[in-house]
Amino acid sequence: MKEELFRGVGTAIATPFTDKGINYDEFGKLLEDQIDAGVSAVIVCGTTGESATMSEEEKKKLIKYTIDKTNNRIKVIAGTGGNNTMQAIRMSKYAEEVGADGLLIVTPYYNKTTQDGLLAHYKAIADTVSIPIILYNVPSRTGVNILPETCYKLSQIDNIVGIKEASGDISQVAKIANLCDEDFAIYSGNDDQVIPILSLGGKGVISVLSNIMPEYTVEMLDSFWNGDYVKAGNMQVEAIDMIDALFCEVNPIPVKYALNKMGYDFGVPRLPLVELSDKGKEKVDRVLKKYM
Repeated sequence: MKEELFRGVGTAIATPFTDKGINYDEFGKLLEDQIDAGVSAVIVCGTTGESATMSEEEKKKLIKYTIDKTNNRIKVIAGTGGNNTMQAIRMSKYAEEVGADGLLIVTPYYNKTTQDGLLAHYKAIADTVSIPIILYNVPSRTGVNILPETCYKLSQIDNIVGIKEASGDISQVAKIANLCDEDFAIYSGNDDQVIPILSLGGKGVISVLSNIMPEYTVEMLDSFWNGDYVKAGNMQVEAIDMIDALFCEVNPIPVKYALNKMGYDFGVPRLPLVELSDKGKEKVDRVLKKYM
């Protein structure tokens, strides 16, 4: 049986930057609020955390800070993927050494490898660490899709325990659920598909929404686990306006603006991402008034 890394809400946590680097004080505040809200895990240095524009040294420091700050109160999953297999191995080994509970590894971007290449890439990483790995499939950002048949082959590797499915293709998720054993965890990578994926046997969500509405997101999933499927479905539908606003421009542009409006100091995204447009600000402001 594969280890279940986490069940429920894992927050793909944003990273606050200043001109000098990472704002650890503000990051720590959000981290504590996430723990208080009852999330099961945080995913640090993921897409929402702007890992693509962080240096390797920044990533290492933030992963270590998160592990020390959480102090085993929730699971810490480190985003250690990239389009350079050797660099991904190096980061994955570091995350294991400093105590990460698991790894989230995105498909290599830009290289546009084949399905055989994906198998070789992930196997090379999995062979160098012993902690659990969650695959991250987000073709809209990487240009590469992990096909269900490839996912099945990868699921046969002992420490590859699940997949964050952000393809947006429910049929693909169903095929993965059909092919893979029940102990292979499927996590929704899209906040607007959480309950549908849970209904297919999913184990939770790796969420952007929970940066802003952690208690709500936890309650939505708890309602499903407790058998109140109508409430869970209604909460999914009711959250759509907020989800749409958080993705009105490229993630994490809107979520950082929303965090700032909520009283955190998360600054603006790093280039090449830019501050939220005036039109986007109006949309986020409108939904924040509705939900907050």
